[in-house]
Amino acid sequence: MAENPLFERSNLPYQLPAFGDIDDVHYLPAFERGMAEQLAEIDAIVADAEAPTFDNTVAALERSGQLLKRTSLAFYALAASDANDAIRAVETEVAPKLAQHRDAIHLNRALYDRIRQVEGADEEESWLLEKYREDFVRAGAELDADQQERLKAINQELSKLSTTFQQNLVDASTAEALVATAADATTKLAGLDQAAIDAIEQDDGSYRLPLLNYTNQPALAELTDRATRQELYELSINRAAQNKALAIRMATLRAERAALLGFDTHAAYAVADQTAKTVEAVEEMLGRLVPPTVANAEREAEALAAEAGHPIEPWDWSFYAEKVRKVRYDLDSNAMRPYFELDRVVRDGVFFAASQLYGINFTDRPDLQGYHPDVRVYEVSDADDAALGLFLLDPYARPTKRGGAWMNSLVGQSRLLDEQPVVMNNLNVTKPVDGPTLLTWDEVRTAFHEFGHALHGLLSDVRFPRVSGTKVPRDFVEYPSQVNEMWATWPEILANYARHHETGEPMPADLVEKMQAAEKFNQGFATLEYLAASLLDWAWHKVTPADTVEDADAFEAAALEAAGVAFPLVSPRYRTSYFAHIFAGGYAAGYYSYIWAEVLDADSVDWFEENGGLQRANGDHFRRTLLSRGGSVDPMGAFETFRGRPPHIEPLLKRRGLDGSGS
Repeated sequence: MAENPLFERSNLPYQLPAFGDIDDVHYLPAFERGMAEQLAEIDAIVADAEAPTFDNTVAALERSGQLLKRTSLAFYALAASDANDAIRAVETEVAPKLAQHRDAIHLNRALYDRIRQVEGADEEESWLLEKYREDFVRAGAELDADQQERLKAINQELSKLSTTFQQNLVDASTAEALVATAADATTKLAGLDQAAIDAIEQDDGSYRLPLLNYTNQPALAELTDRATRQELYELSINRAAQNKALAIRMATLRAERAALLGFDTHAAYAVADQTAKTVEAVEEMLGRLVPPTVANAEREAEALAAEAGHPIEPWDWSFYAEKVRKVRYDLDSNAMRPYFELDRVVRDGVFFAASQLYGINFTDRPDLQGYHPDVRVYEVSDADDAALGLFLLDPYARPTKRGGAWMNSLVGQSRLLDEQPVVMNNLNVTKPVDGPTLLTWDEVRTAFHEFGHALHGLLSDVRFPRVSGTKVPRDFVEYPSQVNEMWATWPEILANYARHHETGEPMPADLVEKMQAAEKFNQGFATLEYLAASLLDWAWHKVTPADTVEDADAFEAAALEAAGVAFPLVSPRYRTSYFAHIFAGGYAAGYYSYIWAEVLDADSVDWFEENGGLQRANGDHFRRTLLSRGGSVDPMGAFETFRGRPPHIEPLLKRRGLDGSGS
């Protein structure tokens, strides 16, 4: 294919992929040529008659694979957000080829030998060298030939299984959704506001409420018909049943791979290059949280049952939690939504906070487009008007989009390649049929959270692509994003964006006070569903090659019981069949990362509060010591440089109500 827009660097600003010119048929040829080009570049590095140096070996590796990189970044952004059958077919075909390609590089003994001979000239080069050597060893570079052949087979099978798992889950979100007919909709959908009902109406007059990624569907807080709540809950926890067999097979293969690489379990393998370092460190932290969390959840359950006047079931929790919230705090969650209009939250909340902290500015670029008409593009400039990069926002849910919210990098910042960042955030907000897009409080928080990831990419200032932006350990990557959530409730920021979409009036002071007072309410539930998912992930990845798992449900039940989190009223945030983080994402044995990073986050929030909060000096310090460094330095060293000391867990315990101050 001679005419393929992916074959050359995009000539759009900041190398934004030219989605308007790229057709589905362009991706596979670009993948194939990109892999071939990079392998030829690797061969040239290995064949170099000159003695190995940083520039002719490691920097050359950093420069290699440009076509493959830009194809992958554009393709996987599209595949996650607006996939069709053609894109899914490419995804299925290319996944094992990419696994094979990665192995061809990392298992290249001659290349590995060159890397081992190189020395870095400065701290950044030395750190990158350490990362490369670690990458190659963890990928199997030191295994013998037979072991490497088995490793290749495992990697290819895992890539296929992961792709199938995710595609099954996307299908299930609509195929297994809650359905109401025109005749029974009045009863089944009672409690939902009319805009939400209109948004899920189908062409035939029926209604289909799609399943969001997690167990506890938001509509459970609003649906007044108890039987409908039960139906929705059971649809949620039983979805994508075909994924259970895939999960068992993936856990088994990961255990075998870990053993090949010299680790007892995949959990031990996964955590070895994270900030936690050891299985024991993770288990000590999670174990410390379980007893107070379960105690909190038990107290909350008693309060909910008292409000209900009868014993509650899991599908009742959110419904009666909302009622208790109204009674205890005089707070109606729906009363907040008129003050959270999407455009205003983004412009006068998320962007405003970043401008105040870091001096950066945002300009609409309607002349630039993403892969879908809903995608918005903004140019980002620094305080001195110097160009920083582009930010894209894709806010709305669609049947072709995976669940949840996330950040993508379309172009990574790198001084070596003279590239500036192009990053995007994906949300899954229901698009109204007409009128304004009004967010829930959780969706507002999510917008701030995901933009924290975007800032990590946009403010990166490193030489090498391998350590740019969010390319940090998995249990560190959530830290800057969680810190950014604090600005959602900072008085100056909240007052700037929380305004009624019709009148422009600010959210009443008493409503703000009630909202903030209610922040700790239901933390037992929120922490327990998270811990249960983390411990379930951990159990799947402590399987050894000698273990046999025949029934995913039985395994899950036993794992939760053993961990002390088998609380009948609170299911894990993700059950096995829809746990995309660990079976279709990068979080295998890493879902603990959120709470691990929250230790750093809560401690950092204390620092901001101690130092005057929303001030440029504080933002500049966080940017200079942490955000700009990406993965170019030891992450915990970067934290200590920012904070002035190692992290303390006490701020997290206080935030979560686990220090004895909870409800």
